Amino acid sequence: MAALSQSARGFERYRAFFQTAGRIAVALRSFGGLTLVQERSAGAAFLLQVLAALTAFSLLVLAGVPARAGGDPTSSLPVPRFVSLKTDRVNVRGGPDKDHDVTFIYTRIGWPVEITAEFENWRRVRDSDGSEGWVYHSLLSGKRMAAVRLKTDTDLEPLHAKPDAQSPVIARLQSGVLGAVKQCTGTWCRLVGTGFDGWVEQNRLWGVYPDEKID
Repeated sequence: MAALSQSARGFERYRAFFQTAGRIAVALRSFGGLTLVQERSAGAAFLLQVLAALTAFSLLVLAGVPARAGGDPTSSLPVPRFVSLKTDRVNVRGGPDKDHDVTFIYTRIGWPVEITAEFENWRRVRDSDGSEGWVYHSLLSGKRMAAVRLKTDTDLEPLHAKPDAQSPVIARLQSGVLGAVKQCTGTWCRLVGTGFDGWVEQNRLWGVYPDEKID
């Protein structure tokens, strides 16, 4: 059903294009000196149609570009990159279109995901489990968040007062604990969440790249 819907939309775009071209051709035939051409020459009529088609195409392109640029502030950013979920309900679809089925739903606001591809206003994202799907761009935030990722759920990650393994341990975090990334040195990240603020080894976090520096 999704493929049929996309084909139908493509057909509608082409039909609108040729309808616009036809209207422009009629306008050109009746405009000023072009009335001298009339229908006397098949070659002139063909040239007029080509001119109308090119004009229509230019108008459609110029009309579409500002809408995409203005509605999507993240399209110029690098891929891949980490972002976070903006709401507590984010539908993940099988393709970059609302006609594709929802394959699963994220329900944790702020959870970090990695953008691995873009198509118009859609983003293909990957989560910490490796699951991938397409999300509409407005459901994502550029706010950097990170989650503690450990080998087992029973492991605890020490939270240090400074970016140094010898500094005091002020808390121990379970796997899945979520926090805002305030700074990363390339080996340590300052993570701030509910009831804690400290430094975690960077390679224990999902939401930042190894050696990435964040000020």
